[in-house]
Amino acid sequence: MKHLRITSPAFKGGEDIPAKYTCSGEGKNLPLKFKNTPSNTKSLVLIMDDPDIPQTVKELMGIPVFDHWVVFNINPKEEEVKEGFEPEGILGENTAGSLGYIAPCPPDRRHRYFIRLYALDSRLELAEGAKRRDLEREMTSHIIEEAELMGLYERK
Repeated sequence: MKHLRITSPAFKGGEDIPAKYTCSGEGKNLPLKFKNTPSNTKSLVLIMDDPDIPQTVKELMGIPVFDHWVVFNINPKEEEVKEGFEPEGILGENTAGSLGYIAPCPPDRRHRYFIRLYALDSRLELAEGAKRRDLEREMTSHIIEEAELMGLYERK
């Protein structure tokens, strides 16, 4: 059985994210490829986060991670996200309080950036700008399969 996969033509899992896709470069969203989406998938969810934010930021904002990208109700037939374009879906709110991709911009050291793709057995009844916690609450019982890609970045 083939499992859901997420990859990027810009970097391999566990490698550095090119500066072009960060605050030190153009800040465009990463290009992504989706493979082996289960046939019973009704929608996809894409979440990119940084769990390595400074402890002081975690405490000050009351968050465990910084959400860089939250998109849900992506068409299950979607096979890629092109560089500089949001996937066709509904944009959720990132930790900066805006919609869409926020480029990695670690203030202190090398950080890990996790990009997760979830295949769901339903579409979610949430409005644009939904927060990740609301998204996770709604999607928990609908996850068929998930895939992960991790990249690293440190500002020079």
